[in-house]
Amino acid sequence: MRDEYPRPDFVREQWLSMNGQWRFFEGDAGWPLRIEVPFPPQSRQSGLEKNLTSDRLVYERTFQVPKEWEGKRILLHFGAVDYKCSVWINGHCAGSHQGGQTPFVFDITDYLSGQEERLRVCVVDYLSDECVPRGKQFWQEQGQFIWYTQSSGIWQSVWLEPVCPAHILWMHFQPDIDSGTVEVTYQVSDGTPDHYQISLDIRFSAEAVYTGVSSGSGRRGKIIVDVFQNRALRGAFHFTGWYWSPEHPYLFDVTAELIDGGGRCLDRIQSYFGMRKVHVQDGKVYLNNQPYYQKLLLDQGYWKDGLLTAPSQEDYIQDIRKAKKMGFNGCRKHEKVEDPVFLYWADRIGFLVWESMASFWSYTPQSGAAFAQEWEQVIQRDFNHPCIVVWNMLNESWGVPRIYENHRQQHFARALYHMAHGLDGSRLVIANDGWEMTENDICAFHTYKHGAEGDSEQQEKFHAGIKSLEGLSGLVEKPLFAKGFSYQGQPVMLTEIGGIALGESACVGEGAQEESWGYTGARDEAAFLHAYARLINSIYDAEWICGFCYTQLADIEQEQNGLLDACHQYKVDAAKLKEINDRRADTNAFSTV
Repeated sequence: MRDEYPRPDFVREQWLSMNGQWRFFEGDAGWPLRIEVPFPPQSRQSGLEKNLTSDRLVYERTFQVPKEWEGKRILLHFGAVDYKCSVWINGHCAGSHQGGQTPFVFDITDYLSGQEERLRVCVVDYLSDECVPRGKQFWQEQGQFIWYTQSSGIWQSVWLEPVCPAHILWMHFQPDIDSGTVEVTYQVSDGTPDHYQISLDIRFSAEAVYTGVSSGSGRRGKIIVDVFQNRALRGAFHFTGWYWSPEHPYLFDVTAELIDGGGRCLDRIQSYFGMRKVHVQDGKVYLNNQPYYQKLLLDQGYWKDGLLTAPSQEDYIQDIRKAKKMGFNGCRKHEKVEDPVFLYWADRIGFLVWESMASFWSYTPQSGAAFAQEWEQVIQRDFNHPCIVVWNMLNESWGVPRIYENHRQQHFARALYHMAHGLDGSRLVIANDGWEMTENDICAFHTYKHGAEGDSEQQEKFHAGIKSLEGLSGLVEKPLFAKGFSYQGQPVMLTEIGGIALGESACVGEGAQEESWGYTGARDEAAFLHAYARLINSIYDAEWICGFCYTQLADIEQEQNGLLDACHQYKVDAAKLKEINDRRADTNAFSTV
């Protein structure tokens, strides 16, 4: 059972996990099954491993609120439920939600009986609708090609939490390493008194950095804290030892309290932030005002037994540690908003993350609006994580198949770009990753035309092609830019590359429909390392490229091109991969296009 605290960047001391055994119904079936929440019913971890035939699911369980919570408001939290749901307490509808990737919460206090409580969650997950965000979830029973088994219904944690009528709804931390400050913004609940105080205690390695109390009125407020105590502006000290990076994931721990006029603490939360800056300048990506070469892994976030849901938080920890042991400093999450527990460990261990969301397929005004609304919720949820450096909005024109010359779809992609920047000015944004780009902070392109083993002609074509923007045209499946758009000096990155399957049985090529496949193949470990080294060395020789994203972290079902197998164990020697990746350790070696 998943029993870790589900929201580790906003922690309250009292809470109760609702994960575990629930009753489960599919469609109109009258006989209940037993399911292990939060694992999808299609997964082995759920105890069902069931192919669904109905879009409608029902979950039920009973619970009791702890006696010591008497007098508090009781909040019921859901990490994510795919795709629409309504929540019922003792026969009363507590609320509804749409969006399969984002969290929601209902105040259920007024529906509680004080005895054994009955909880019912009614879910609608459209198994074959191409207008809802579905990511890599296939619309048929069995995964094929790049599509995987679906993960329906509840797939992230459920929990209860007691709060006073006056409590903190959210708190965001906006670091500014150039001024040495952090801007703290927050919102409090409607039950908060007209006049209150916010107390902040900020610590670095348990040493006090700031302790202070600020008066507040109204539901929102802002506090600016001088983290470096004005030394950054005076130039008297260098504080690079306090910056967050994959090499040095330094974090500041925060205790925030909401205090009423009589000095009584109404709410207390634990959080953290990192002093981290990412920006682009002169065709380079900078981390903390230094050029930074990104060595990323494409991470689908699937597990053999849990599908979209990791079996435990230890699985997140091991994925990050193994990626770093192989010489990577981050990941590009692919077609999935990852669990906040993963992001927490990426913050703590030090691992860059490009945040993504499940794409829809067929463009309509309604599908576009639903996708944009859910992205806004993603940015709100994950604002505080220093590991996230890119909002990766669309992938390979999925959902906008006519974007090359369709002005409506171009406007949609551009609107996503400007929406993300409008909601968060601290990160980079990619409107469409792979090709047919409109407005992007990074020129991000995909190619698997790097040559199979023995194909020296294609290998040489790839090696020569990535040395200039003009040479990319023959390597990318579609035009680099949508009609009317062109390169504007952005940093250039290979954001999908590789996909080398290991083993003689692997079928290769994008049309492969065998049991296992990859974009290219290698017969054994030695051949794989040779092919990988050739590919990475070609990328490193193209000094104008600012980084790459290798496909992919782990094998998933029929797609066998991972560096880890389906059980997330090494397929090749991690130290040998790291040696290849470390051949370019100098992050300052950039040239211009």
